[in-house]
Amino acid sequence: MASSHDMSAKAMNASHQLAALTDKGPLGGFKKFISRGSMVDMAVGVVMGSAVTAVVNSIVKSFISPLIAMIFGKADLSKLLTIEYNNATISFGAILGEIINFLIIAAAVYFCIILPINKLRDMTRAASGVEEEESPAEPSPEEQTVILLQEIRDQLNNGSRITPSQH
Repeated sequence: MASSHDMSAKAMNASHQLAALTDKGPLGGFKKFISRGSMVDMAVGVVMGSAVTAVVNSIVKSFISPLIAMIFGKADLSKLLTIEYNNATISFGAILGEIINFLIIAAAVYFCIILPINKLRDMTRAASGVEEEESPAEPSPEEQTVILLQEIRDQLNNGSRITPSQH
């Protein structure tokens, strides 16, 4: 019987082999494409956009259209301000209705999503700005590599042996 350690090692090895296979070729590219943050952000944006659209359409249907009916006598702007000539119809009312709908959606997105997110980012930057001033900046990976190589050079010049436990 194989021990649980051997079984877990085999399972880990199999998972590493599977991951290595999916990281190559078209599957690897697709995996990277799907797992990018921008793809997830876009998906969230589409979902949020459809939710905001449903809310705005409800506001237009239940609030704006009745207000327009009070002012112009018609709830539907598409039949308002129309010109017909040779079986062709130009409807300025429909254009006006879509412009109003767009402005309401833009205002809802700005005031309900963009403005709060920007405020949260500003607050986060202000809070992290204090922490950054207190802690020294960490060297970049290139600078860390140069420092490590300089340490190795110095140790070789001193004649001491480098052991893996030192770094």
